[in-house]
Amino acid sequence: QVQLVESGGGLVQAGGSLTLSCVASGSIFSINARSWYRQAPGKQRQLVASISSGGTTDYTDSVKGRFTIPRDNAENTVYLRMDSLEPEDTAVYYCNVVGKKYSGAYFDAWGQGTQVTVSS
Repeated sequence: QVQLVESGGGLVQAGGSLTLSCVASGSIFSINARSWYRQAPGKQRQLVASISSGGTTDYTDSVKGRFTIPRDNAENTVYLRMDSLEPEDTAVYYCNVVGKKYSGAYFDAWGQGTQVTVSS
């Protein structure tokens, strides 16, 4: 079983920065993609940023230029650097990792979520 543990959320003023971390553990043979999603109250969960195993990154328009997934993530780890935070970024942030276990089975794992609150 693959488990993800997130950390780094918190309360920050508008214009501030936070870095979220997500560590995957378990029988992981390889990782195909690492992503961050967020869900604000009353809204659907949305994809914020992702990085493929080849290092290709993708960001939703509202965070482009402000959020970054580093390409040099440590093994089985994914970070999300968030700069110039806005109140609209307030949400629960979830990491998602998709890959393959040593058994050959694919996995699609989610973290427990970490709250990010941006005050105006």
